[in-house]
Amino acid sequence: MPVIMDADRLGRSLTRIAHEILERNRSIERLALVGIRTRGDVLAKRLAGVLEQITRAPVRTGALDITLYRDDLMRHAVGPQPLVRRTEIPFSIDDQKILLVDDVLYTGRTIRAALDALIDFGRPKEIQLVVLVDRGHRELPIKADYVGKNVPTSLKETVTVRLTETDGADEVSVNQAQ
Repeated sequence: MPVIMDADRLGRSLTRIAHEILERNRSIERLALVGIRTRGDVLAKRLAGVLEQITRAPVRTGALDITLYRDDLMRHAVGPQPLVRRTEIPFSIDDQKILLVDDVLYTGRTIRAALDALIDFGRPKEIQLVVLVDRGHRELPIKADYVGKNVPTSLKETVTVRLTETDGADEVSVNQAQ
């Protein structure tokens, strides 16, 4: 299980992404981060913290559950009894720049589901995509605006993101699929 990002590299990646966000958007006034549960929402909160440190201004965050929007809902990956978590977006997304945050970008299907779910909450001015790891193998025409690390993988490998808040440690590893 080779670790490709430890806690230090993960933190540096989020800091770099925060600077790229500020460079591209100039202002955080109409900006909000919405993380895809379960690790995207943790990353969104961390990224908001970094942005707040840099700008000294609060950054709104939310959490999006996409379970019922997935196109594999009835397949073996999710199963007939999906675990539905709460979506928590305590602000209007209308006419806002939304930064959609996820841990790993792979086929693009999770992001497609997240876009569908997000649009049900309103009409954002713009949606930008932030991912910690882009591993390739896209099935849909989706590209991240901000990437922590590009990791070329084979289809026989998986990328595992562990975060202190959910898993007790910060690391990203590449593993052989089971």
